[in-house]
Amino acid sequence: MQILHSKIYGQEKTGTPLLVFHGLFGMLDNWGSFGKEFGELFPTHLIDLRNHGKSFHSDEMNHQVLAEDILHYMNFYGIEKASLLGHSLGGKAVMTFAISYPEKVEKLIVADIAPKAYPPHHQGIIKALQSVNFEEVNSRQEVENVLSQYIPEKFVIQFLTKNLYWTEDKKLNWRFNLQTLAEKYNDFVANAIKFGKFEGETLFIAGAKSNYILPQDELLIRQQFPKYQLVTIENAGHWVQAQNPKDFNFAVKEFLSQ
Repeated sequence: MQILHSKIYGQEKTGTPLLVFHGLFGMLDNWGSFGKEFGELFPTHLIDLRNHGKSFHSDEMNHQVLAEDILHYMNFYGIEKASLLGHSLGGKAVMTFAISYPEKVEKLIVADIAPKAYPPHHQGIIKALQSVNFEEVNSRQEVENVLSQYIPEKFVIQFLTKNLYWTEDKKLNWRFNLQTLAEKYNDFVANAIKFGKFEGETLFIAGAKSNYILPQDELLIRQQFPKYQLVTIENAGHWVQAQNPKDFNFAVKEFLSQ
């Protein structure tokens, strides 16, 4: 059994651990400053999802296997109960986990994603990533140049190129498993999370400039997460934790200290 790769801040602290999961094409490094800040309060685990960062690659990729990975991780570290935070794809993973294993969850935080199915909307990004020929590019700048032909937003390109690394044979490559993420895309993006209910305290955090959580989604959220609160973070889009970290961190702290 393979255990997800993680970085743990505040391991010596007491209190309920917080497990943090990034979104699609993300990695735990995106949450570094968050981890340092929250590691001052309680053990904070920044975790790479399967097929991302330094975690293992697998042909399987759906909400339920992501939830099972969380269970294996908690068992490996002897964590009886934790609070879970997930952004986007990580949010779907932690929602599925909370419905599957409610007794393991103290509090649940879901950043800018609803439990619903989303229409496929990353085709442009996937096409851009697939268009990089690592036999031909020799620098990060060259990769950025290829991506910029498909992706107009500079911050999206910077977010994606954080995943570049040099392989042992001195070639650049992606840390994430692009092949599986492209092939299984519909299994984890275009599917709703499984039917069920989590009765614990849940915080949904939406970016004011994002359309991932719409007013009509609250009906579905209420059905599956009856004890939910919804906080909207101003001046932030889908990458709410990066675009307004001050307000995002404040909302998380306030919720966890209630």
